[in-house]
Amino acid sequence: MDPANPASFNHRTELLSTGRRYHFVDQRPVNYDPATSKTLVCIHGFPDLWYGWRYQIKPWVELGYRVVVPDTLGYGGSDKPQDATEYTARKISNDIAALLDLLQLPKAVIIGHDWGCFMASRFALWHPDRLLSLVLLSIPFIPPAKVYTPLDKMVERIPNWGYQLFFADKSSNAVIEPHLSKFFRLIYRDRNAHDSRLSNWTLTGGLPRVLSDPKVLNGDGAVLFCVDACTPQEFDYYLSQFDKSMNGPLNYYRTTLHRFNEEQEGPILQAPRPDLPVLLIIGKDDPTSNQGALDITRKVVPHVQIELVDGVGHWLMVECKDHINESVSRFLQNVFAGDVHTKL
Repeated sequence: MDPANPASFNHRTELLSTGRRYHFVDQRPVNYDPATSKTLVCIHGFPDLWYGWRYQIKPWVELGYRVVVPDTLGYGGSDKPQDATEYTARKISNDIAALLDLLQLPKAVIIGHDWGCFMASRFALWHPDRLLSLVLLSIPFIPPAKVYTPLDKMVERIPNWGYQLFFADKSSNAVIEPHLSKFFRLIYRDRNAHDSRLSNWTLTGGLPRVLSDPKVLNGDGAVLFCVDACTPQEFDYYLSQFDKSMNGPLNYYRTTLHRFNEEQEGPILQAPRPDLPVLLIIGKDDPTSNQGALDITRKVVPHVQIELVDGVGHWLMVECKDHINESVSRFLQNVFAGDVHTKL
């Protein structure tokens, strides 16, 4: 389980009962006992892969946990349907439940980052009896909406979500795909390397402007590449896994109305069940995390534990990997205080 070597992990590809084929990493601890060992299922976000959890898998396995990390639908080695309606939270939640069924796991700890965080939180609403605990990274919990709000209206309230309007338009595929390397250099750039041309890329119209400017992120400025977030070798692996196609990953941004409709149809909980332990960790310097929603999270999930990490942006699992590894382990130690199977 070497983070620098993706092949060193135990890879599987299986057909789920939902009819979708998923690739996932499945790492079992020494002396794994299906009757007592707990399993962590880690759900990545955009634009990521199972590989986003490369620094968490081994430390958590060494603590006695089984760690299962899928490429979510549309990514890596998993199926990539063309239609955006296949990427709704209910369907992804059903896939997660089907993955647990495949692995013969009645319940698991569900951990999510970014879009994976949203999917993990919705899994807790669609399949509440399948969770041992819930860990959310980067995105506060927001309950199902009573009234539909179009994405453009959301962006008026949260301008840093302007890039989502671009992603929601299917024409963005053709804009991003010829510039995948540049796009990923933007995503994994060094936040401390100031370039005024990148300061507003999350606002409406900012991302197409950056991608179309040949003078921005042209590859000759090493200072723009953040080795702490992604080494050159890791960067190359990411590019190889996206295979010049962004339709699947971008489809998640095209589900706003579909997700609203399925939540109106129900049945769905309005918040994680009251006895479910919940941890939320957010990097204070993450411009996309909507920290203004923390009060809503505290109101609807009063038992939630919240950590705000100074000096950290969006990529928590790599920017502060030791903090994430230790905080989640400590949280789970308290959750499973009566169990003795882990080495905590």
